[in-house]
Amino acid sequence: MRDLDVALVQMCAGPDPTASLARAAELTAEALGRGAELVALPENFWGVAPPGFDRLAWAVDLDAVDQGVAPPLLAEQLALSRGSEALIVLGGLPERPGPGDAAPAGAIYNTLVILHRGRVVGRYRKIHRFDATLPDGSRLLESASVAAGERPTVFVAPKVCLGLSICYDLRFPELYRELMIAGAEVLLVPAAFTLHTGLAHWEPLLRARAIENQAYVLAPAQHGAHGHGRYSHGHSLIVDPW
Repeated sequence: MRDLDVALVQMCAGPDPTASLARAAELTAEALGRGAELVALPENFWGVAPPGFDRLAWAVDLDAVDQGVAPPLLAEQLALSRGSEALIVLGGLPERPGPGDAAPAGAIYNTLVILHRGRVVGRYRKIHRFDATLPDGSRLLESASVAAGERPTVFVAPKVCLGLSICYDLRFPELYRELMIAGAEVLLVPAAFTLHTGLAHWEPLLRARAIENQAYVLAPAQHGAHGHGRYSHGHSLIVDPW
């Protein structure tokens, strides 16, 4: 691994994808303007959707993007990527399943996407979905609309090998051991960690993954109130192996 200038984007995405995408593009452009070679955005950079929101209507067909189609969810980030040599990590967006996928009807994948020179060069589908009852009694059931990914994924860049994960994956240390065995040097953990769980577990878990794997951890996060009773913890972190 060689030295790498990294920028983590922390944001408070709202329920309106148009506004959230514009803000995400603004922050990405600022990071690129400061010389970042890798810009990492949090999970749900495109918007933190309220209950009942039709994610499938916004879901991206990544195979079509490879053929030159720029859907609304990716258009601004693709344009920024075309004008830069940096890697742009989009920490989690709705991906439309392809014909050969085993996703249930109407489900999407929660997918991390890596852009370079205006192309999709890497992707990872979130394996562990967030099904939990929070201390305030509210219940989140990601598995009701999101299909599970199946493969731990590393991305080999010119300067570094990245181990890919998303949010709730953080609670499963065996995933990160597999990533390290596959050659990962830096672990990516973009997230929209809830306020309640984040206060208790966010930093300890990130530090544990760094220490036990002797790896750097990059964790860009959502923060604040998203407009429909959902609050994220924030506190984006870069953690070193010590």
